[in-house]
Amino acid sequence: MVYGRKTKTSWTFSGAMSQASIPEFFVYGEPARALDVGFLHVETVFARASVHRGQVLAHKHPQMAQVTYWTSGSGTYRIEDKSWSFSAPTVSFMPSGVVHGFSIEPGTDAIVVSVADEALASIAEQSALQLDQPVFVTGRGETALWERLGDTVRMIQAEYADRLPGMDKILPPLIAVALSGIARLDAESHAVTLPATVALGGRLRRLIDRHFRDDWPVERYVAALGTTRHLLDRAARQVLGAGVRQAVGQRRLVEAKRLLLFTVRPVEDIAYEAGFNDPAYFSRFFRQAVGLSPAAWRRERLAVGSSRQ
Repeated sequence: MVYGRKTKTSWTFSGAMSQASIPEFFVYGEPARALDVGFLHVETVFARASVHRGQVLAHKHPQMAQVTYWTSGSGTYRIEDKSWSFSAPTVSFMPSGVVHGFSIEPGTDAIVVSVADEALASIAEQSALQLDQPVFVTGRGETALWERLGDTVRMIQAEYADRLPGMDKILPPLIAVALSGIARLDAESHAVTLPATVALGGRLRRLIDRHFRDDWPVERYVAALGTTRHLLDRAARQVLGAGVRQAVGQRRLVEAKRLLLFTVRPVEDIAYEAGFNDPAYFSRFFRQAVGLSPAAWRRERLAVGSSRQ
């Protein structure tokens, strides 16, 4: 979903560069890394000016989506193999695994909100925006909607910066409001055509979010998405960083961590809620993945959280 003036600017897809060779970052300039449960990060584009110097080359973020709200200036924004010129106000939503970048004029800045896919899965339930497609909208008309979106993004920025008690409960609904605000600006937008593998990986992610508890065999995901096992496994590895079965297991693990951290439910109940039919197997699975039993991991994380208060 895009509007803005389309340009013919070429970039790093020319020559020998392939999807496999596109760099993956945590935030631009920092290597990709594992994200904590409920991970959120907010900073400005200007904060990394010494890294990008106005030229953010083609890159993607594994397991993390981003909202970028441009507050000043102008430039060129790129999604996969297409480019658009823009000036503030402009906003984008970029799902994980989608290649993007930009070049900006001096004095241009934006607020960037990064959200782990696992956190986004729960936020999605409250959002009016479809979250498996990139969105790029540059300001036109509907001034009141743009002002409301800007106010919401600045509230997110302030809440993150202040780090007051309850921040982890306040930020997700605010992000859902911002995403829904982007959806309201979509009246005249156009579709962004993603590479087939990237699009399939995004659809698989959303399907896993809905059905990771249901013990679906791989073949059922294949049938639901109208593809082949080979193509689906390739999309899963490229976009999610793991095969289909492994991606489902990772999603269950994240759900289990979320329940261990944010509820007082017993480990056995959490095992069933996260999609494991056997609590003993869940404990073995968790220990193999994390290095601690579920109960020990919960005690350790809660102790760390208490020490930060």
